[in-house]
Amino acid sequence: MAHSLFSEPRKGKLKKDKLPKILRETYSEKIQNNEDTIQTYIWKGNETIILLIHGWESNSSRWKKMLPYLKNSGSTIIAIDGPAQGLSSGKEFTILKYAEFIDVVVKKYQPSYIIGHSMGGNASLYYQYKYQNPSVEKMVILGSPSDFKILFSNFIQLLSLNSKIEKALEDHYTSLLNQSLDQFSAKLFASKIKAKGLVIHDVEDTTVLFEEGKKIVSLWKDVQFIETLGLGHSLHDDDLYKRVSRFLFETE
Repeated sequence: MAHSLFSEPRKGKLKKDKLPKILRETYSEKIQNNEDTIQTYIWKGNETIILLIHGWESNSSRWKKMLPYLKNSGSTIIAIDGPAQGLSSGKEFTILKYAEFIDVVVKKYQPSYIIGHSMGGNASLYYQYKYQNPSVEKMVILGSPSDFKILFSNFIQLLSLNSKIEKALEDHYTSLLNQSLDQFSAKLFASKIKAKGLVIHDVEDTTVLFEEGKKIVSLWKDVQFIETLGLGHSLHDDDLYKRVSRFLFETE
């Protein structure tokens, strides 16, 4: 039951006949990968591909406010619904499964740029750490957590779980991740990434603390860091989106 509460999103699913307008204007495609169905949405443009990865209890419609700035570049933009989110299949949302989804889509479309928000940013970093895809030149990470152990500890405290359940759950995730919870960290993932990075985090983010963003930056070899104030966890802001576009499309 504790595992289910930790891994099963309570919101973020979509109905095919009630899609948000921003997703109805796309070419949508389902990709079958073994037992999984991955929902993608494509805004067609030129040969430059941008892949968008949303976060926990969300779906691809979260990119509505950023899309106009990305479209200005003329690029082809692809968003995917994460596991158990949007129109994708599944009941559980995990970083491992999300990275698998990302890998399937990247192999098919070979994006140059990946933009990930919150847990989607964490999944994007884990993906690139694990698969080391050379087609990925730049990554934008928005309001993302670093340390899985902190997420785990916060969950234990939130539900006031006793030490026996905490130990059983920790053993479960250690086995699932095939490494200790301390080592499953976006900071360590970023240290192995060669792509250029832009990490953005708001000082007043109450969902993912600002220090998490600083951790990710600390070991990334080629990264810029933007500190914002008053944008919260969503990080929706016109000026910020312009800065993201400059990072992606302006050449040094």
